[in-house]
Amino acid sequence: MSVGLIALLDDIAALAKVAAASLDDIAGQAAKAGAKAAGVVIDDAAVTPRYVTGFSAARELPIIGKIALGSLKNKLLILLPAALILSLVAPQAITPLLMIGGLYLCYEGVEKVYALVLPHAAHAHESALETTSLDAKSVEDEKVAGAIKTDFILSAEIMAITLAAVPSGSMFTQALILAVVGLGITVLVYGGVALIVKADDLGLMLARVRTASAMGAFLRAIGKGLVTGMPYFLKVLGIVGTAAMIWVGGGIIVHGLEAYGIGGPAHLIHDAGEATAHAIPVLASVLRWIVEAAGAGIVGIVAGLIAIPVAGYAVSPLWRYLKSLLPRRRKEALADGKK
Repeated sequence: MSVGLIALLDDIAALAKVAAASLDDIAGQAAKAGAKAAGVVIDDAAVTPRYVTGFSAARELPIIGKIALGSLKNKLLILLPAALILSLVAPQAITPLLMIGGLYLCYEGVEKVYALVLPHAAHAHESALETTSLDAKSVEDEKVAGAIKTDFILSAEIMAITLAAVPSGSMFTQALILAVVGLGITVLVYGGVALIVKADDLGLMLARVRTASAMGAFLRAIGKGLVTGMPYFLKVLGIVGTAAMIWVGGGIIVHGLEAYGIGGPAHLIHDAGEATAHAIPVLASVLRWIVEAAGAGIVGIVAGLIAIPVAGYAVSPLWRYLKSLLPRRRKEALADGKK
């Protein structure tokens, strides 16, 4: 009896060691995969703060919370199972879907530039796409929906990069790594965004410190700096976020074209980056990244400029027509039910 119990405990201990090793391996793989998706994570963090611009301080954290929850749903409930299923049954569908997502990012980014350069034309374009509500709650809901929609594209890219970085293994292991990366990145991005948008409130609190000591003076100086500097920082971050949408979208399109044998744009951008790096070796890595990002951005701008009229004159009318069919079908179904 005692020998059997000892053997059972040995087996349990062995299983625990295997499980711990597996968890360590999953954590390591998740960290490596998350690091490869770091570029898109930065873009996501830069894009999000602009969605709370214009709202009261009391609504900032609730809005970020709604977007974060939508982001988790995007990653864990939609993209994770979709990525696993597509990689299993239709891996060839992943690239075109990512390219469509990249095109949407280009459209969103270029539309923001369009609104800055030609505000009246941009407003007319947006009005043609959807009715603009003046109700405060509706505006908030629209902002949150837009943020979650943009997050979906960025999250899809994150999950695709993560899946590509995960070595082939059991579906359960892949799912667990995707879940760990998705959860970790969401907490990192939206925790950082929450800190950014509330930094001015922290600055105001520090500026009101009444202590007469040197530490009090130091805290007041930091507080005043935060209050004065955060509006400018948020504007810069908004510009970076818009640029990020364009260059990430353009990069997705360039890599997608390369996967289909159209490697000219990718090779041209890569060669330009290498030539710049060789010309100025001291800043080789930084300049290579800047040139390649600029090249992807040019592709993104062209794609966005094409997408704006297509959205206005083709996609939007088709969408409105399809939506108009839904009430008609409901009425027909009700009429059939009464018969």
